[in-house]
Amino acid sequence: MPNPFGVPELTVQEVAEKRRSGVPFLWLDVREPVEWTAARIDDAEILTVPLSELAERQLDALPEALLDREAEIVVFCHHGVRSAQVAAWLRQQGWKRVYNMAGGIDAWAREIDPSVGSY
Repeated sequence: MPNPFGVPELTVQEVAEKRRSGVPFLWLDVREPVEWTAARIDDAEILTVPLSELAERQLDALPEALLDREAEIVVFCHHGVRSAQVAAWLRQQGWKRVYNMAGGIDAWAREIDPSVGSY
């Protein structure tokens, strides 16, 4: 099911394949800190910026690695709605290669790695 913001999506299988094949991309988790304690993908490369912080600080909330508007960015949250919102916002700000991870960390836990946990 396409996201309500109309941004391009990648399935969790496509993101997992990117990781396996070493394709460079930035991975952005926009969930809130309390959610990180419930379920987390074990990858030190994941950048975390909660949606609440993005809403408050906007572009100032982005870590330096995300400032490259040419970088490929995959955004995720719990189910993929908030991340689609962030991906749409980044595209409006001039990023061109931003994708939503369809189904979020919930789909990742169900289809890729059950050890991530769910909530």
